[in-house]
Amino acid sequence: MAMGISPAAALPALFLVYAAVMADAFTCNSTGASCNGLVGYVSPNATTLSHIKTLFAIKNLRSLLGANGLSLSTPSNQTVAANQTIRIPFPCICGNGTGRPKNPPVYKVVSGDGLDHIARDVFSGLVTYQQIQEFNHIKDASVILAGQPLKIPLPCSCDELGGGERFVHYGHMVEPGSTVDGLAQEFGASPEAILRLNGLSDPKDLMANVAIDIPLKACTSMVSNSSLDYPLLVANGTYSFTAANCVRCKCEAANNWTLQCEPSQVNSSLWRVCPSMQCEGSENLSLGNTTSSSCSRTTCAYAGYTNQTILTVLAPESTCPASDDNNNNATKFSCWSWSFILIWIHLMMLLCLHFVQ
Repeated sequence: MAMGISPAAALPALFLVYAAVMADAFTCNSTGASCNGLVGYVSPNATTLSHIKTLFAIKNLRSLLGANGLSLSTPSNQTVAANQTIRIPFPCICGNGTGRPKNPPVYKVVSGDGLDHIARDVFSGLVTYQQIQEFNHIKDASVILAGQPLKIPLPCSCDELGGGERFVHYGHMVEPGSTVDGLAQEFGASPEAILRLNGLSDPKDLMANVAIDIPLKACTSMVSNSSLDYPLLVANGTYSFTAANCVRCKCEAANNWTLQCEPSQVNSSLWRVCPSMQCEGSENLSLGNTTSSSCSRTTCAYAGYTNQTILTVLAPESTCPASDDNNNNATKFSCWSWSFILIWIHLMMLLCLHFVQ
């Protein structure tokens, strides 16, 4: 049967609805581009990882665990406290100037629901009711049916900021009292980048209770632009499965912001057995393995995959401090100076002995 948003339920939320109206979808001008997206879901009540996985139509629990940096041994019934933020991973695709999930989560309307309630309470304000209405071609926002499936257009983007730095777009709900500078410090982003991504001309334009686009720095990688998972963007403190689940890659700032990949030990979604992950070369290294020598280190790095194979490449890295050359030169100069002084003293002593005789 048809139902709408009751006036009593709508009045207390008047300000929040107004704020939501002012929020736009994330800008994404790279038509057809795809990437990994993240949003921060603030659970309104105590729940479990399993419930969140179902709500957002996440195929594998390990994807949810990786996005939150949780151990793979974490059980699906792990409790999530009320108001705890859980990062939701999903593939994003750009079109018509904005980003949307490739496979949007689907919510089935239950008796008593309204679009505003679904947007604010069920999905913690990550979308507005207007966005749900438009995405599902609903003529009257006050009329929805019990059992009606609604696709949820989670915000995302694949646009770059320029300068060559790679990052993951993260949909973050702005809490009351937040500032652009505070968010920049919290997420390791620049205030200028936050302002530009969200079309804000002044930090004072930041509004509470709306989702904004935060650029989370991602690790650099050797993934080829012809790879099926390009660009492979993994944010700091998270890990992701790729190459049809055969490879697990993690990003940690402590590793010089370089993506670290290794065989996942997970069953492949494409092959009966995962292809070889060995690098060509005399080192005879497998994916993730490293060999070291004086002032250098070589790692077998992940370079992407195709329908037939997993690509690897040898990645050499200098391990000598940048100041070593200067130190060596100073040491050589010092040694040469002392040698000259000693030779000069020795000659003077010989001359003295000659005159004495």
